[in-house]
Amino acid sequence: MINLMQNKQIQLQNLGLMSYKDAWETQDKIFQSIVNQKIANRNLAIEAQQLTDNYLLFCEHPHVYTLGKSGAATHLLLNERQLFDEKIDFFHTNRGGDITYHGYGQVVCYPILDLDNFFTDIHLYLRYLEEAVIRTLAEYDLKAGRIDKFTGVWLDYETQEKPRKICAIGVRTSRWVTMHGFALNVNTDLRYFQHIVPCGIADKAVTSLANELGKQVDMHEVQHYLTKHLTNLFEWQVA
Repeated sequence: MINLMQNKQIQLQNLGLMSYKDAWETQDKIFQSIVNQKIANRNLAIEAQQLTDNYLLFCEHPHVYTLGKSGAATHLLLNERQLFDEKIDFFHTNRGGDITYHGYGQVVCYPILDLDNFFTDIHLYLRYLEEAVIRTLAEYDLKAGRIDKFTGVWLDYETQEKPRKICAIGVRTSRWVTMHGFALNVNTDLRYFQHIVPCGIADKAVTSLANELGKQVDMHEVQHYLTKHLTNLFEWQVA
């Protein structure tokens, strides 16, 4: 179906501190509603079709490890009892990628978009997410970029003497509708990454804004910068 209608508006929501389970259910409800609308539109005349919605969700999670569809269970270095003792949740998810950590002091962003409203290119979509983070880090005078074959955003990405991952990305798409997204370490307690092989990469470190700057960073300010740069890249309008 050729989409003759595009909705460039996005609904911005800050969900605050929310369990991973509740955030996943919130995402999935929105995701399914958009997919269902697209399916319904296929059987309607152009003039009867409904525009599909787009959402940008920000939140912060209590301690949780999530394992993507392509991840290895052996990359979690704690057993079930240790997870319980440390009060860390664990979820197998339907996103791409391997294992990662979410926790306090981390800005998690879930764009739930109908890419038919923008462009139908998953590779470009991932690069835009990375670019928004790269531009946000530049606001703090941190030079970040990409490393070939590794999705996400890195510091010391050029010489790679001490490469450090600061943002992990993992998404799911169906019928060009996206869910899941990225997690940017802001004031994150990096010790929790010691219990996993982050993103399945054993020979590279993980870092945060606070770790690099030597001070705590305002989470709402980071969200503001991310929203600004995502808006400039996708050329959407925040409703």
